[in-house]
Amino acid sequence: MRIPRDLSGGDLIKRLGRLGYAVTRQTGSHIRLTCRSRGEHHITVPNHDPLRIGTLAAILDAVAAHHGLTRDELLQRLFG
Repeated sequence: MRIPRDLSGGDLIKRLGRLGYAVTRQTGSHIRLTCRSRGEHHITVPNHDPLRIGTLAAILDAVAAHHGLTRDELLQRLFG
């Protein structure tokens, strides 16, 4: 599955909420999310519209690695 090209930071945050991520703090336009399943994991998502493809890919790779998934499996869960 291809990475979406027009995804905003706010939309990604909502979708990551399905995996147990919750907003813990915000500094400017950068929002920090924390997931407490499978150990504590923190990621920072810029609240930009749209997210740059490299930034989105790095975030997805970090989330997939934490949950023991491939990027394609994660994309299927979030956007499928």
